[in-house]
Amino acid sequence: METSLRLKTSFLSSPKPSRSSLSRLRLATPTLAMAAHSSVSASLLSADPRRRDEVLSASLASVSNCLSETHLDQTVPGLRSKTRGKVRDVYEGDNYLVLVTTDRQSAFDRVLASIPFKGQVLNETSLWWFDKTRHITPNAVISSPDRNVTIAKRCSVFPVEFVVRGFVTGSTDTSLWTVYNEGVRNYCGNALPEGMVKNQKLPTNILTPTTKAVDHDVPVTPHEIIEMGLMTKDEYDEVSQKALDLFAFGQKVALEHGLLLVDTKYEFGKATDGTIMLIDEVHTPDSSRYWIANSYEERFSSGLEPENVDKEFLRLWFKNNCNPYEDKVLPEAPVELVCELAWRYIFLFETITHSKFELPGSEEPIHERISRNVKEAILHI
Repeated sequence: METSLRLKTSFLSSPKPSRSSLSRLRLATPTLAMAAHSSVSASLLSADPRRRDEVLSASLASVSNCLSETHLDQTVPGLRSKTRGKVRDVYEGDNYLVLVTTDRQSAFDRVLASIPFKGQVLNETSLWWFDKTRHITPNAVISSPDRNVTIAKRCSVFPVEFVVRGFVTGSTDTSLWTVYNEGVRNYCGNALPEGMVKNQKLPTNILTPTTKAVDHDVPVTPHEIIEMGLMTKDEYDEVSQKALDLFAFGQKVALEHGLLLVDTKYEFGKATDGTIMLIDEVHTPDSSRYWIANSYEERFSSGLEPENVDKEFLRLWFKNNCNPYEDKVLPEAPVELVCELAWRYIFLFETITHSKFELPGSEEPIHERISRNVKEAILHI
């Protein structure tokens, strides 16, 4: 069951953060991040301290105003049957879907917190990658009428997530390092060499698909996917090659920008004309793991965790402070980590796209803005 948590508001005594609260946030963030066995890079993540302070300040002021729920089926004529995912709210139209990316933060198959600006970051990051990967595969995007919204073509979704990995790492039950450390040497049809250590680069990128269960992902082999009738052999062959090609391209682009794309997941669907399309999201910090490239070798050789630009440090904080799989009630995510994650997501967007992330203003309530923009957009579909 998904569990939404209220965030700490100890720094939120006024609509605008004071200098003292921002200073405390600035000082506390590295300490908490390191306690989660992840470091804040002094050379890259903090390369532009003014920008970082600007984002931390805006995040602190927005912690209590995140987009955690939407109800467009009640405000936009023609939309129906809302489906609430871990992060996205999906609404059905006649021949299209409206996907609203919220600020909900998920891991361990549940919602952990809400992160300021996260929905906008994920939506705009995906749109950038969707545009850059059209030479590899078509995608379902029709338009994006709002910072948090993508309107997409309806399609028949394959009930398989295509997880591609370039390193032995991770902290969840299905992560490659977890199963490797438990002695598994054949995972999802991939033979794994002996003697590997955590965060080591694999000899070659591998595909570790999962199927969707009621409340968690289940690793599966290509043979099982075909045997269970989830995909035909031709469909699997085409999609698996697209996934590997997308990942190789993503790694190339990330490295050009000083980052390592460590692993990611893709989802695909089939249009009514039989075209296989990339759907959902692509290469976001939610669906992917990114590390800082120029410090990886030194930190790996020293047995230190890589500098990450994704949600891994928040995962590790929860693993160190509770059992996120079994505890019914989880501790509240510290506001310092919430704001730090907002900064890292924005940092990744700006680093990859070479564009400045537009921090939302307060001129219009976010629910009203989304509803207005979606109403206008569907009139032209």
